[in-house]
Amino acid sequence: MALYLDSAMVSEAEIASKMGWVKGITTNPTLLAKSNEPPEIALKKLSQLTTGPLYYQLTTSDFDGMVAEGRKAYEIIGEQTILKIPATSLGFQVVAYLSPEITCSVTAIYSAAQAAVAREAGAKIAIAYVNRATKLLGDGIALVRDMASVLQKSNVKILAASIKSPQEAAASLQAGADHLTLPLAMLQAMTTHELSEKTFEDFNRDGVGLTKGVGSRK
Repeated sequence: MALYLDSAMVSEAEIASKMGWVKGITTNPTLLAKSNEPPEIALKKLSQLTTGPLYYQLTTSDFDGMVAEGRKAYEIIGEQTILKIPATSLGFQVVAYLSPEITCSVTAIYSAAQAAVAREAGAKIAIAYVNRATKLLGDGIALVRDMASVLQKSNVKILAASIKSPQEAAASLQAGADHLTLPLAMLQAMTTHELSEKTFEDFNRDGVGLTKGVGSRK
């Protein structure tokens, strides 16, 4: 399992890098538009802030253009590149063409059938937008569960995106997601719980340690 930062902001990637447990970065056209850098520069800087994968989503809408854009992304990012290719008829053709040379994911999957096609086309990752699927289909967690059933015993991993709460993140993993990608605020939220804070305060108040010797107690 891996947790990824879902952002194209270099400042957020710097914070995530210091956390030590965020394993990669995912971007999309909307996130890149929010960056203070041109896409090529932002991607180069982001690639230097993680040792894990950096996902880039294709924006071109014709076969030759998508292939060229995917190869350009690889030139910029290098071996860390994972292309995000839309779950469309054309997108699956591009996956089948590019997957032998560049790691591909299929994004915006809304059915188990699409997950099966992603597998056959050579994708290594199938991406589900969990919260958005809940709004559009009624149950995004069920979508992850159906995808996991179809993809079991294959080498295709499920990446759950569009996560709006720590509870939804945990439910996605329980349903079969292999990886999660989350905004910085959500990554931070997953580290905290009010009972954890209270327990820590209780131990510190009542206990002793290397920086709080018995002699200092009153």
